[in-house]
Amino acid sequence: MTSTQPVRFAAVGLDHAHIHGQVAGLIKAGGEFVAMATDDPSSGVAHQVRERYPDVPFVENPDELIARDDLDLIVTAAVPDRRGPIAVAALRSGKDVVADKPGCVSHDQLEEIEKAVAETGRFWSVTFSERFEVASAIKAGQLVREGRIGTVVQTIGLGPHRIGDRGHLGGNAGRPDWFYEKERYGGILADIASHQIDQFLWYTDSRTAEVVTSSVGNFANPDKPGLQDFGDVLLRSDHAQGYIRVDWYTPAGLGTWGDGRLMILGTEGYIELRKYVDIAGRDGGNHLFVVDGEKTEYIDCSDVELTYYPDLVRDVRERTTTAAPQEHTFETMRLALTAQQNAAVRGAAR
Repeated sequence: MTSTQPVRFAAVGLDHAHIHGQVAGLIKAGGEFVAMATDDPSSGVAHQVRERYPDVPFVENPDELIARDDLDLIVTAAVPDRRGPIAVAALRSGKDVVADKPGCVSHDQLEEIEKAVAETGRFWSVTFSERFEVASAIKAGQLVREGRIGTVVQTIGLGPHRIGDRGHLGGNAGRPDWFYEKERYGGILADIASHQIDQFLWYTDSRTAEVVTSSVGNFANPDKPGLQDFGDVLLRSDHAQGYIRVDWYTPAGLGTWGDGRLMILGTEGYIELRKYVDIAGRDGGNHLFVVDGEKTEYIDCSDVELTYYPDLVRDVRERTTTAAPQEHTFETMRLALTAQQNAAVRGAAR
């Protein structure tokens, strides 16, 4: 395709609210939203997307939409266990794919995706939004690449989430049935911790790593045994280590869905991100603190450009993978699935 032709994309799978950011990001980057389809047209998210984009045609059969030859890219935020099959079908129909995380829920699905990518020459990108869509995370990457804190030797990534709708609906309100079925959402480490695994690899410049140990548990929701509400992972590459903790325990008293944090330890300093909230200080999100040999500094990240979606559009046109190197995406999901598969199980999740 030429540089003047719009990248035409369709949304297949409207089950998770992350589809809003994916579609909006692609449109802002110059993509043309051509059509949408989903397995469950009655879902709340599907209704929201159709209301937000009333002029975009809704196609009853997702398979027919995937097979259309006038599309360049398929974006999906389907129920997690459907994302792998949707990706493989789209790749084999000649489309690039952008999937919400987790991009798949099993090693078998990942193997099928890798095979389809290799055989078709198309790319599969997973939207790790806790890095791609967070200005402070982009700024932290710039500081690391500039050598501000020396060589990165460890990351600590914390990914707390809230089950209810900002606590106002109470209990488990606002979540569909599949959210409580492990085989469908993939487990807490495959799902949430894939964000922090992506960040570990990226900030430590590690091409591969191993899962040293991992665990999952259900300690607060015994009435929902399929839900894992806690998980942690220890990672190690040949030059760095990473610790990850994820959970569904964000209390109602916090003004947002989770106090996502990242600590990056270098040989000459460290960086801390409070991505979404400074619990007793500044308003808003994207709080970045850096300490080096000269000073302690707070950095305002409000003017930092988010490049993931513009890079994706360019990747479709130029047949590159600058938004996220393909091998990086494969390795992130491989580690997340391995951590999930090998995790010690505690509490009601047993």
